[in-house]
Amino acid sequence: MRRRLPFSGVVWLVLGAAYFVLPLAATAEFSLKGGQSGGYSFDAYRSIFSDPDFRATLWLSFRLALETIAISVVLFLPTIYWMHLKLPRVRPVMELLSVLPFVVPPVVLVVGLLDLYRPAPQFFIATPQFLVAAYVILAFPYVYWALDSGIRAIDVRTLTEASQSLGANWWTTFRRVILPNLRVAALSGAFLTLAIVMGEFTIANLALFYTFPVYINYIGQTTAYPAAALTVISFAITWLAILGLVVVGWGVGGGRRVPVARAA
Repeated sequence: MRRRLPFSGVVWLVLGAAYFVLPLAATAEFSLKGGQSGGYSFDAYRSIFSDPDFRATLWLSFRLALETIAISVVLFLPTIYWMHLKLPRVRPVMELLSVLPFVVPPVVLVVGLLDLYRPAPQFFIATPQFLVAAYVILAFPYVYWALDSGIRAIDVRTLTEASQSLGANWWTTFRRVILPNLRVAALSGAFLTLAIVMGEFTIANLALFYTFPVYINYIGQTTAYPAAALTVISFAITWLAILGLVVVGWGVGGGRRVPVARAA
């Protein structure tokens, strides 16, 4: 017998939906104003889509997000797996490090990174790829907690021992047993990283890089109706990007756990 949702639960769901939907709906309604005839029009949206800076900054931030996701997963996933398997005493240190990005303000972080990478080659320090180093640090808590929760949800020690007992080496075990079972956790970290990079303003602005959040801030300070239209567009783009990652992630393997015998 299926339990019905209580009335109080329905009320809280409606209130929660209204809290998120109403401001967005009001912003969308405001973005349609300002037409030459005094009524509603899509002039603000046409102004944004025809701006070459919109396409350039959007692609730059999205590319930086993909690079940050790739580096974070490649760097943290083997580390966290090895920590759970061989170095459980290191976990308190990792948890302490994962809190530091919340403690250190972005202003201090970007100043410290600029001083640290001062001797670095110009093709790195003078290009937006410099931001990836900062974004990996900002995304570290979210990627770490997502992957750590995913690894704790499966018995990695038993899976590893079972895979090796069937003749698989370390690389085969990690690639064909551990990775497929952590797809959901990796996607969760990727979603949060994408949202962080697509909305990060302070570091990009202080480092003098013209990313999508900096462009949004500029439009917001110079125009009214296009700024509201850009807010709606950026919200839609972020959700479409996340939906695309979900489709890609679930399309490769379907999110199912892989039996050890078949993987090995």
